[in-house]
Amino acid sequence: MIKTYTMKAYTLTLTLVALFSSFFMQAQRYGYNNTATVVAQNYDISDNLDLQAVASIFGESRDLEDFERRLNDPSLQISNLDLNRDNYVDYLRVIEVADDDARIIVIQAVLGQDLFQDVATIELEREKHSTTTHVTVQIVGNPYLYGPNYIFEPYYYRRPVFFDYFWLSTYHPYYSPWYWGYYPTYYTYWAPMPVFRYRRHITPLINSRNRYVYTDTRRISRADRIYSGVSRRGYEQANPNRSFTQRNQNAANRYSLETSRANNVSRDVNSNRVSTDRSQISTQRSNTQPTRSATTSRNNDMRTNTAVRTNDQRSTMPQNNRIERSARINSNTQRMDRSNVNTNSNQVQRSSSTRGSNISRSSNSTFSRGSSSAPTMRSSVPSSSSRGSMSTGSSRGGGSQRGR
Repeated sequence: MIKTYTMKAYTLTLTLVALFSSFFMQAQRYGYNNTATVVAQNYDISDNLDLQAVASIFGESRDLEDFERRLNDPSLQISNLDLNRDNYVDYLRVIEVADDDARIIVIQAVLGQDLFQDVATIELEREKHSTTTHVTVQIVGNPYLYGPNYIFEPYYYRRPVFFDYFWLSTYHPYYSPWYWGYYPTYYTYWAPMPVFRYRRHITPLINSRNRYVYTDTRRISRADRIYSGVSRRGYEQANPNRSFTQRNQNAANRYSLETSRANNVSRDVNSNRVSTDRSQISTQRSNTQPTRSATTSRNNDMRTNTAVRTNDQRSTMPQNNRIERSARINSNTQRMDRSNVNTNSNQVQRSSSTRGSNISRSSNSTFSRGSSSAPTMRSSVPSSSSRGSMSTGSSRGGGSQRGR
């Protein structure tokens, strides 16, 4: 009984543990704790300025002055760059250079007094023999920050308004008047945000109606030569060992870095799914274990019951055998007694009959002795079966004869 109660208590404990574990797994799966944030282990400088966002606001601007304003608007916070590490986002100025039908727009970070760093370029070229005055646009990341040939070609759902007067004879290229310590009134300092927060912040600001096609081919091969006169690389010269290829030796440029990160994230998600499936399988197994334990306990109970019954039967068998044996012995003794009684009766009858015969013989002999002669008496003595009786009778008869 004690073992049975112990097994039942153990089975009940396993059942409760399995129920709580399954409830916890279902809660994690179906939304009780469904917030998961994937954060990269190592960030790169290029994570702080999304070129697709730059291309998006470029197509929405009225002119390059408005474009510079959008780049540095504290309410938009398109940029998150802090190259000089003063805990403030760097101001980005815009400079335009023209060469025939090509226009190169340089975006530079203002890092200090007469200290600038090229961040990206927007390169435009008008097709001369096109009847629709088609303009090719490319956003090219600086190789030091983004790696070589990191290029996006935006395809705007609506043609930007300033594309029509870029090539007018009266148009003058734009050159930003702002520099270190002298900024427009709309601009105020703000601290850079963490990269994962910047990503969540910048994604809604990218116009999804446009298309941003990645390419590694530069359409204006002479672009570097065109804007070499206004190019500034103060941060690159101060940190020659911090180029993209040295920061990320396993990635050719920013695009390959993003691809590898996406693959790693998908692998992590798949591994989490596999671990979740394994945990669910283990939970299902743990749920089935109590039933198995219950069945085993039932089987054990049945076995114990059968064992008890067999032990009872075994314990009662000797008693029954003893009773049967005693009954057999009693019956045998009764039979023996009966046989003894019969033999005794037979012996009694035989003895009585022998005695009667002897008595008759003795009486006959006595009666014959008195009437018969001597030879008859000699012949009658050896024929008697009872010597004792005959000896008494003969002695008596002989004494009487001898006395005579």
